[in-house]
Amino acid sequence: MDHPFADLIGLTVEQQGDGSSTLLLPVDGRHLNPHGVVHGAVIYAMADTGMGAALYSVLEAGYACATIDISISYFRPVVEGQMLCQTVLDNKGRSVAHLSARITQNDKLVAQASGNFAIISTPAERR
Repeated sequence: MDHPFADLIGLTVEQQGDGSSTLLLPVDGRHLNPHGVVHGAVIYAMADTGMGAALYSVLEAGYACATIDISISYFRPVVEGQMLCQTVLDNKGRSVAHLSARITQNDKLVAQASGNFAIISTPAERR
């Protein structure tokens, strides 16, 4: 799937399938806040995108998903290197799915998120 925002920030999907995903982001200057650390919104975007990718991998044709809410906790700052986001689908109902994401760097936990996504049918003209 084409993802212009992920392209904009340099986020790549390394693995997607069976209700999981793995995303990578090499940190560069565009990701930093005025204090020289990765902006929290970048990390949030990794979790949100990872959750969507994991859920899309199990959706039937004619369905899409949309974020309802995400709760995220930040544990350590990142200033350089590469971040990894690993997401798993915890539960998928008919209209709502719950997912969990872990963002790490060098096997150290940077942030952890959980989110709920709406499962919606797409209009016939977009299928």
